[in-house]
Amino acid sequence: MRTKCYSVRLESLTSISPKCYKAVAFDGSEDLIPASQYFGQDYDVTKSEAHWITAWILEKKSLQYSTKKECWFNSETGKMLPKITIKRHIPEKVENKEIKIDANLTR
Repeated sequence: MRTKCYSVRLESLTSISPKCYKAVAFDGSEDLIPASQYFGQDYDVTKSEAHWITAWILEKKSLQYSTKKECWFNSETGKMLPKITIKRHIPEKVENKEIKIDANLTR
């Protein structure tokens, strides 16, 4: 099953118990995140620590987050799924041109 996650930049993420994390955002907001909704650290972000947290739990919590960076994870294996974007190309309509035949070239 696929799970949508957002990359959330956090000031700190500490483990309270094997089933729960305490997340503190940069604006001071803090909330508890279940361990089952945490998919690991996002190593692409270099300015601060970012973590992959499921989208549906973030909507219910009061943490500050952005929806700019999202990814899909396999909820059974916990691995990131490849990013696939499908773009459909619709070519422009080209009108036929009237071609005048040169009389010198015909027999």
